[in-house]
Amino acid sequence: MKAVQVITGTGVPLKRSDVDTDQIIPAVWLKQVERTGFEKGLFSAWRDQQDFVLNDERYAGANILVAGPAFGVGSSREHAVWAIQQYGFDAVIAPSFSDIFRNNCTKNGLVPVVVPEVVVEAIWAAIEHDPQTSIVVDMEQRKVEVPAANIDEPFPMDDATQHRFLNGLDDIALTMTHVDEITSFETTRPAWMR
Repeated sequence: MKAVQVITGTGVPLKRSDVDTDQIIPAVWLKQVERTGFEKGLFSAWRDQQDFVLNDERYAGANILVAGPAFGVGSSREHAVWAIQQYGFDAVIAPSFSDIFRNNCTKNGLVPVVVPEVVVEAIWAAIEHDPQTSIVVDMEQRKVEVPAANIDEPFPMDDATQHRFLNGLDDIALTMTHVDEITSFETTRPAWMR
């Protein structure tokens, strides 16, 4: 997992609520053996519709997905996070996430940013007016800035999760920060525990 201090980029306005993981990455894509190539399946049913926002060239290259409430509901498939990341998104801004989806984000390096719905709507308006509108997700300050829309909004994130992002620590890397204590325990534990 790469470290994340500040994400600066442009956004895609996904003006839908209650987006479930089967809509993010349909079940047919879960048969893959490799952990790559999921970007092709991201919102694949919706991408068949010509007017779907990811088909709009104005938003090509955007790295921040701005979604409606209850994003990532449904099953716990980690593939949804992989698909979003592999498509090129570094963060998802929404009024709310399902707990499992949010947890999968934090363990895979996709930044889940919770801001009030009125802020999401203001970001949508700004990026629809100008798709090149700059969005800044500051992990150190735990805030979202959209200068063109006068948005400077804090977002909640617990200290442990912020630490994971700032230092690029997935579960294994987090465990390895305790390697000295683990080694010490292993060398001193009683023989009957080995």
